[in-house]
Amino acid sequence: MSRLLEPPPGQTVYRLDFAPEPGDIDENGHVNNVVYLRWAQDLGVAHWRSGAPPEALAAYAWVALRHEIDYRRELKLGETAYGRTWVAEAAQGPRFDRFIRIDAADGSMCAQIITTWVFIDQATRRPRRVPDWILPLFAGSAHTRS
Repeated sequence: MSRLLEPPPGQTVYRLDFAPEPGDIDENGHVNNVVYLRWAQDLGVAHWRSGAPPEALAAYAWVALRHEIDYRRELKLGETAYGRTWVAEAAQGPRFDRFIRIDAADGSMCAQIITTWVFIDQATRRPRRVPDWILPLFAGSAHTRS
């Protein structure tokens, strides 16, 4: 990835705040790379749960297929960060891309992630084509959760 990720104008953005804990810090004194992936997972799941109706939450789930991550700035213990996520404009069969930026409190980017998720049927545990009703769930006004 070479360009900085930013949501397109009018795109719904879900936000979640993060505060690194002592166990998140590696031997280099900053947030471990694996923690950013955990935060990306947390953002994706929270975004889904924030917009999906209860019957969809019971019937379907998302599993991560692929992550591509760029690290730009270290984040240290005592600093706070916020993550923003938004989804692609369209699905590709059972796959849906999600975009994530994790920024320090001062707005400087710590990491950005493009992740591909697969929509699965909970009963069969098999991939299912992303239905047309999914995109409008995440295309309205922005959500924030701290």
